[in-house]
Amino acid sequence: MSSTTVTLEPTEPGSAPTSRAGGGPARSPWRDRLGEWVLSKPVQTVVIWVILLNAVTLGLETSQTVMSSVGGVIHVVDKACLAVFIVEIAAKLVAFGPRFFRDGWNVFDFLVVGIALVPGSGALSVLRSLRVLRVLRLVSALPRLRFIVEALMRSLPGIGSIALLLGIIFYVSAVMATVLFGQDFPEYFGSLGDSLFTLFQVMTLESWAMGIVRPILEVSPMAWIFFVIFILAAAFTILNLFIAVIVDTMQTMGQERPDGEDEEEASGDVVGSESDLRARGGERAGDSPVVVGEDASDDTMGDRNGAVGSAGAAAGADRDSGAASAEQMAAVLQELRALRSQVDALQPK
Repeated sequence: MSSTTVTLEPTEPGSAPTSRAGGGPARSPWRDRLGEWVLSKPVQTVVIWVILLNAVTLGLETSQTVMSSVGGVIHVVDKACLAVFIVEIAAKLVAFGPRFFRDGWNVFDFLVVGIALVPGSGALSVLRSLRVLRVLRLVSALPRLRFIVEALMRSLPGIGSIALLLGIIFYVSAVMATVLFGQDFPEYFGSLGDSLFTLFQVMTLESWAMGIVRPILEVSPMAWIFFVIFILAAAFTILNLFIAVIVDTMQTMGQERPDGEDEEEASGDVVGSESDLRARGGERAGDSPVVVGEDASDDTMGDRNGAVGSAGAAAGADRDSGAASAEQMAAVLQELRALRSQVDALQPK
């Protein structure tokens, strides 16, 4: 009976573990262990707390009173936080190699930490203010925030189309407003640029009635028709379309991966159960021969062993493809547990 050894590789944050069956290039075991360690939940929890601590220190540095009293301590804490970030990035680079730069979040973390290493004096003194970007690493460290940002990025094509439509509405309305109201109200509609800015203020509903429209109504009583139509089209309809596109994208992504964290946890449980089952079966087979009752035959044992192997192969295929849902992984896990119970029941007491 032949067996296939499956080696799990560390993956970047937000991605499922990948596997490689025999025949692929071998990887260093210590790099695998390093990748698993740096992506483990305890290490990532520590990184999140360090990011929060660094955010506090960056805020305290803006206070002259605080800096005059404990400025030295704050600088030490800031350097320590930066050292933790550098160690984390270096560990990922060693563990993943070139694959590190395939993940956009890894590139983002690399750039944010790299900016902090640029000298903040002379012509590059403006980069000192960019140190606060380290706080944005919290987005890459929390899966839910990554999900929202990814949804925004995937919504860009739809948002771009809506923005083009909004631009057309603004341009047409600005030309009309300049022609209709430019002569009587040049401070608001004297030029195309002034009209665009005024209409943007109207769209935000900031002092649009008392500050802009009511003075115009005293000269042009029917002007309310123009502004009401513009507000309905721009402020309510178009802006709500932006929200609709983003929400629809988030729902689509949620259907594609209902709960990524639960899926990864279920995948880990399946791997552990499969390995534990094979290990226990191998140990007991080596310690003593399997003694079964008269009703259990070798064919029955072979069928059950084949079922266990098939379930393990199915779980491995699901992990390789990355398309198995959390429900499927849970079902495979339940089947493995049931088969393990049956095998344990056949072992000698």
